Order: sequence, then structure tokens, then C-alpha cells
Amino acid sequence: MLSWVVIFFIVAIIAGLLGFTGIMAAAAEIAKVLFFIFLILFVITFLIHLINRSNNP
Repeated sequence: MLSWVVIFFIVAIIAGLLGFTGIMAAAAEIAKVLFFIFLILFVITFLIHLINRSNNP
């Protein structure tokens, strides 16, 4: 999922350099959404790992 964030970030930068503000804004918005989804999934996975680790002796 992180690769999608990087791809949309690169598309946003290229679109910004070319002056396509609509495309840049859309790609940046998608990149932001994917970043936050990835961040939430990371935190949930990390917490589950900590809980399972503490339950096992």
C-alpha cells in the first residue's frame, strides 16, 4: 500500500511541474488518503503484535 502512496506522490509532483493543478490536487488527495490508511493499519498491526506478545509467556 505504501507503494501506491509513492506513486501518487510522484504523479502529483510531475503534474505540479507541468501546471496541471487539478490532476496534482487529485493525486495528492489520493496519496494523503492512502497514507492515512497505511498509518492506521500499521498502528493496529503494531498494537495486535504487542498484545499477542504479552499474552505468550
